[in-house]
This record gives sequence, structure tokens and C-alpha cells, in this order.
Amino acid sequence: MRGRTAMALIVQILWWVCLQCLHRIISICKFVRDATLPRRRSPPPAAMDLLRSHLHKVRIPEPGSRIHKDECCVSFDSPRSEGGLYVDMSSFLGFGREHVEWNFEKTGNPVYLHIVQRRKPESDEADRPLKKPTLLAIGVEGGFGDQEPEYDDTFEIVILPDFISLPFPSVDLPEKVRIAVDKVILAESADRKQQLAAWVAEKKKISAYAMDLQQLENGVIVPPTGWKCSKCDKTENLWLNLTDGMILCGRKLWDGSGGNNHAIEHYEQTKYPLAVKLGTITADLEAADVFSYPEDDSVEDPLLARHLSHFGIDFSSLQKTEITTAERELDANTNYDWNRIQESGKDAELLYGPGYTGLANLGNSCYMASIMQVMFSTHPFISRYFEKQSLKAAFATAPADPTMDLNMQMTKLGHGLLSGKYSAPNKEGQELIRPRMFKSVIAANHSEFSSMRQQDALEFFLHLIDRVEQANPGNHELNPCSGFKFIIEERVQCPSGKVSYNKRSDNMLSLSIPLHAATNKEQLEAFSEKKAAMDLDGKEVSNEEIVRPRVPLEACLASFSGPEEIPDFYSTALNSKTTATKTAGFNTFPDYLVLHMRKFVMEAGWVPKKLDVYIDVPDTIDISHMRSKGMQPGEELLPEGASSDNKAEPAAPVASEDIVSQLVSMGFNYLHCQKAAINTSNTGVEEAMNWLLSHMDDPDINDPISNDLRASEQSVDEASVQTLISFGFPEDVAIKALKASGGNIEQATDWIFSHPEASSTAPADSSTSNVNADNTHVSDGSGRYKLMAFVSHMGTSTHCGHYVAHVLKDGRWAIFNDSKVAASVDLPKDMGYLYFFQRISG
Repeated sequence: MRGRTAMALIVQILWWVCLQCLHRIISICKFVRDATLPRRRSPPPAAMDLLRSHLHKVRIPEPGSRIHKDECCVSFDSPRSEGGLYVDMSSFLGFGREHVEWNFEKTGNPVYLHIVQRRKPESDEADRPLKKPTLLAIGVEGGFGDQEPEYDDTFEIVILPDFISLPFPSVDLPEKVRIAVDKVILAESADRKQQLAAWVAEKKKISAYAMDLQQLENGVIVPPTGWKCSKCDKTENLWLNLTDGMILCGRKLWDGSGGNNHAIEHYEQTKYPLAVKLGTITADLEAADVFSYPEDDSVEDPLLARHLSHFGIDFSSLQKTEITTAERELDANTNYDWNRIQESGKDAELLYGPGYTGLANLGNSCYMASIMQVMFSTHPFISRYFEKQSLKAAFATAPADPTMDLNMQMTKLGHGLLSGKYSAPNKEGQELIRPRMFKSVIAANHSEFSSMRQQDALEFFLHLIDRVEQANPGNHELNPCSGFKFIIEERVQCPSGKVSYNKRSDNMLSLSIPLHAATNKEQLEAFSEKKAAMDLDGKEVSNEEIVRPRVPLEACLASFSGPEEIPDFYSTALNSKTTATKTAGFNTFPDYLVLHMRKFVMEAGWVPKKLDVYIDVPDTIDISHMRSKGMQPGEELLPEGASSDNKAEPAAPVASEDIVSQLVSMGFNYLHCQKAAINTSNTGVEEAMNWLLSHMDDPDINDPISNDLRASEQSVDEASVQTLISFGFPEDVAIKALKASGGNIEQATDWIFSHPEASSTAPADSSTSNVNADNTHVSDGSGRYKLMAFVSHMGTSTHCGHYVAHVLKDGRWAIFNDSKVAASVDLPKDMGYLYFFQRISG
């Protein structure tokens, strides 16, 4: 009996211990839950009273409000940063933890939505293949998803300056605050809206050649399988010409893949406009890939079924075996193969720290990334936007919306690249920054740079120079681009022995590539013979066997400074047309010399071609011998006009040789370029090119320049002048704008707004100086330079392919390939498109 009692007592004791342990475990779990889950307790009364006192500072977003909740407007901090992001509930601007107090000091706005994002643990689904996109777009059905890890979002209301926090969501919050915060959370951010607008692809247009397409009655019947190019052995990427039934291979892509260009060559020979890609034809004809060569785009052919049946094709029985052009583009965006880029397959050391921060590709933005990495490796840009300007100072002087202020965004980008804050290894590889705000402001009102299409890095460099100069008008100390500017002096001598001098300023020197100056001519001749023999045998030359011309940089520089003949030059000394000789030299040497290699030329038929050539570039150059000498003793200037006793033939209109030479370098006809310059009053290259492109088909485009041309270009419709004057423009500016735009009032108005520097001064003729007052501060010095960077391009056109930058930093070369920053292993110095030289001091 006593044993049973003892046993019962022990059981009770054990039961009590178990209950106490269970109670303790429950308490611990509750504590962990309360510590990790968002608090839902009622806000403290004092905090609520403070919030209510600031309700007049809280705005409810409207449909058109720009909400910046993805990134700080003065740094690259985001909700995923350590301190999260604070969204001003009045202006809807986002700020990092280090910068939100600046905004409170500047605006007095005290109420903020604090957003923190923390990465969720990866699940087993993370290893599953991602759904393949079917539309070249971001964030829309069928487009690219974020394809990023998932994050948990937490929110709270924060009141400055004491950072008093209130939980959100909470029913105790004022209704206005709850509505405003809900709308901010649910709204598309300003960055997201811009991405969607820029990426969503347009629907295919119906081809203008489809409805009345000619089809030859040549008896061609296309079999359902077994296709092969009619001119080579290619069995993939084949296109059926819908006029004659020829099956030919497609274009050769920049990376060497694709076809052999036989389909487009066939179009150039026959002008048969439409072709369909074999292997993309199924019962769903809308999915077939139809390309229009004259429209240079993928198009829709509403009569495709009829056009295919002409060649015996029963489309309903075909299965899709080839990817369309759009799908190929999607694959290229999804699975970009960096092994095909320069220095591919090299075991490169990744670099981190100040000056080694990568830039995310925002969608064909490598042209921008490569240029900005180089610019922020130069002393003027480092000094202007990093060393001598803090983020706080830039924000203090910025307008109400700093996201649209160039100075603020340049400073933000400079600190992002140079501080080292965003350059550290992470789980994904290298940390990077996404310069979306900078791209928005630098590309504002520019139809091409604001798109997601690839652009010319040279055009972006010049655009950047213009925008920065416009942002610093008249303030040369704050303009970091002044070190790139130089003055060229051109000397023209006619057979009379008399001369004229003209000065012009520029920010880069464009050099033609004299292939005849190649240093490996023997190897080139041997390769040409070998290739001809292999072509006869139907064999292809491998990339390893190709021999490319090697042209020294010195030969390219000599082609610029050497004498050049000017046909049909009107000599005011002879009062007749003659052939003159022009030479050019540097009137000043810049601190940074940018050399542009003209690798893209126009062949017959306006077909662009990229020169497959290597440029041998030394580490240092000395161009002191290229300095111009100015007017020499004994030289006599050409008269400004015709002699007074010769009234039979008035002076011919004079085109600016600066404008003409730049247009000619692009491949345009010399006479056409002269007419373009004259008809736009020598206003500028862009205006002359626009005139040229719109008058190429004029019946008199090839007629000699007549003396009546000046009278016609000087005369503008007086009613149009008065219309522009009524808009508030000065008369002389209105006349100049109408001349530059061919008399079109709308285009003239656009011209005035895009040329704020337009003044009442008449355009300078070719015998005078067109160097403006701003050029009085142009730097000058020694003509000795060292190579400090170069931008390379891979692709058949400047508007496709890929750009990368190589920069000499800390005594070694580094490659900047968008987000990847690494030490260069095999420097491709001979493949540059733009070369940046820095003056050697002393």
C-alpha cells in the first residue's frame, strides 16, 4: 500500500514537472512570436497626437503622382538596404536612413512611410526552371518577370525629427493616413512605370508591300522538310522569299552565329521585299516571322496563307521548328552569353572598392554604362561630382524634385561609383547600382536615349557633354567637360595662292581608317588568295584563320592632318570655281583627347558596313607636330566677297566646310552635303543632316549649286516669321529657325527650344572664326598624351551588339562590363571604338 502511494506521488510530481516545462515552452514561443512578428498594438497616445498635428502635411496620392518607393533620390539605398527606405508622405520622394533628415531640414515634412524588405528563405521551387517569356517586356503578362528572390515587406509610420514610429497597418491610425499609405503601397512606383512604358513592344504593323505583293509564276514548289540555303550549306535560320520562292540563310550576327547574309543580299539584288522564316510557320499564321527588307522590321502579312500556297505550302501541316526573330531577341536578353564578349573565358580577378562599382544593364544600356565608367575615371568629373560636392550640398541646391535634376543625379551617380559603398561581394557575385534616375534625367526629351534600344556610345558621349554644359551655363569652373574641348584651325588655299582660315571647336576627333596603311599587307594578300580558293571549294574560313588589317594609330592621325582636295570651291580671288586644298591642325590641345575610329562606313547603295580592322594604339602619343601655325608672313587672305568690278557672276553661296566635312565622313555625297549646309544657313550638322535625309529624292539634288540657291535659302515666308514673332521669339531668331527647318513653323519652334543659345548673330562663313565666347576658357598645353581608357564595340552596327569599357586604374587595366568589374587579363587595345587619352603633365 505504501509502495502504491509513493508511486502515485512520483507520477504526480512528474506530471507537474511536465506541465511546468510545457508552460515554459509556450511562454518562450510567445516571446519569439512577439519579437519577430509585426506589432499590432495600439499606438501610444502621445505619438497619435503628434501624428494628428501633422495631418496637413500628409497627401493622398493621385493617379498621376510619381511615387519613388524603390530607391533613394540622393543615393542608391533601397528598402533592401540596412536602414530601409523612408517615403515622404507629402512629396512621395524616397530617402535612405542617412539622408531622410536632410529632407526634413529642407522641407519640414515630418511624416514618412518606412519600408523594409528582407529576403525570404529560398524554397525548393527556387531550383525549378523559370517560365520562359514570350514578349519583349517587363512586368506584363508574357514578359520578363523580376526573376529575383522574394522579399518580406514591413511597414511603419515614422515621424521626424525624433524617429517616433507607429505600427502599420493599424485601425487606430487616422483615416487619411491609412488611405494615403495604402495607395502608396499599392501604386506602381515611378521607376516601374517608366520601365513598363519603355519596354512594352509595339504590335507588328501590316506591311505596306503585303496587299499587292508580286509573286513570280516560276513553278517553285517548297517541300515541307529538308530545306537548305540555295547559296551555301546552312540548314538553319532559313528565309523563304515570298516573291520568287528562293530559300536563303539569314543575317550573320555580331557574335559570328546566324547565317551568311544571303537572304538580304538577294533582296539588294532583286528588291523582292518580303520573306518568311521557315520553321516558324504553323496553323497559327500570326506567329510566323515575316520580315520586310525595305521597312527593315518584322511585319504582319494578312495574305500570308495565299502567298504560301503559291509555293505549294500547306501551313496547317507544318510544325514549328525555328524560333522567331522576337524569340531570338528574347533569348539574347534572357541568356546573354558573356563568353562571346571580349576577354571571354578568362579567369579574371573580380575587383571591389572605390572606383570599381558595376552598373546594372537597364536594357541595352551598355553604351551609357561604358561611357559613364570612363567619365568618372577622369579628374574633372571626380572633382566636380565627388570630391568637391557632397550629396547633402547637391540636395540642398536641387529643385523640389531632385530626381529630375541633372546636377543631383550626376552627384548621386558619382558617389555611387566612387565611394565604394556599393562595391562589395555578395551572394549573387558583385554588388552593383541601377542608374535609372540618372538615365531618366540625362535622356529626358530625347526619343532614342529614353528608349530601351541600343544606341551609339559616341552619340551618347556628345549628348552628355551638351547636357552638362547646358546645366553649367557660363560657369567654366563647374563644367567638368571643358577639359575635353579643343579648337581646330582649318586652312584653305586656292590656286591663286591666297588662303582662308577657319576655327571650330569640338570635343572629340573623328578619324578615318586608311586601310592602305596596313602594316601586314603580305599576310592580307596571302589570306585573300586562300579565302578565294576556299570559296571556290564551297568551304568557310574559320574565325581563327581570318587575317585582319592592322593600321597604326599614327596613320589615322596623319589622314586627318594631311592635305585634302576641295572640288568646286568658289574662289573669291578668281571669281570662279576651282579645286582648293585644305589642311587642319590643333589650335589648342585639350586635357583629355577623345579619338573616334570611323569603323562604320557607307558602301554603295547606302549599305552600312563595319570595317573589320585592328588599330595598333601605343600607350603614349605625341601630337605636338599637329599644332596649327596660324597665318604666316607673306600669306594673303582671300577676299570676303567678289571683286566690285565683276558683276557678271555674283558670289556663290558658301557652305561651312566644318559641317560638310563631318557629313562627308558619314558617307554622304560632297555636293549633297554642301547643299544641306547652305539650305540650313550653316546652322549645324544635325540640321543639315535632317535636310539631307528629307531631300535625298529631290529631282535636282545632283544639279550644281546655283547662285539662285542663296536667294532661295535666304527668303522665308514673312507670314511664318510673323507667326513666330507672335509667339514671343525675336525676329532674327525666327528667321534663322525657319531657314534651318525648311520653313516649317512647327519644326522651327522645336529648333528654337532645342537651341537656347540661338542669338541674333549671323552665321559665320567658312573664311571666319566660328569659335564662340565660351571657348575663351578652352584649356591648352602639351601635345603628349597617355592612353587612360577605351570603349570597345561588338556588333555589325553602333545600334546593336554590346559595349564594354577598359580603364587604367591604380596602375592596372580593369574591364567594366556592365555589372562585372574585373582585372583585364588579355587587353583588347586594338579593338577600340573610342580612345580616351590624358595629357601627360610636365
